[in-house]
Amino acid sequence: MTQNSTQNNKNEIDYTMLNSLVGYRLRRAQIAYFENFNATCTEQGVTPGLFGILAIVLNNPGLTQTAVAQAIHTDRSAMVAAVDKLEKLKLMERRPSENDRRSYALYLTAEGERFTKSLHQKVLAHESHFEQVMKPGEKEQMLDLLMRIIDLGN
Repeated sequence: MTQNSTQNNKNEIDYTMLNSLVGYRLRRAQIAYFENFNATCTEQGVTPGLFGILAIVLNNPGLTQTAVAQAIHTDRSAMVAAVDKLEKLKLMERRPSENDRRSYALYLTAEGERFTKSLHQKVLAHESHFEQVMKPGEKEQMLDLLMRIIDLGN
């Protein structure tokens, strides 16, 4: 057998069953979205998850790690590792919580605020890459449909 005959050609694969599933299409879209995000933000070394944490803390300074983890739907151990990384980058700091001495509140450093605002501009450019395939009003429609799916899952 030749190498060409043993390899599956993408055009020969029947995706009929998978392509009719919303979940499969959502997952494929997420992969495309994350790959483009990584290409756009590669020099900053920030993943979509880290950007989510930075954005939440920028707009909600003083939230506990647990509250931020719940807001972005991640587990506590992943949150601890993410905050450790952001602290090492000097973008975020933990401070004792005023309401619960057992918890830490999260704050961006001055550099973290500048970094997040600058990164937000790159993320908007990343978003516009995907918006170019949408007709007027379709982004809002898509966001509405996605929110309904999210709400149904919650």
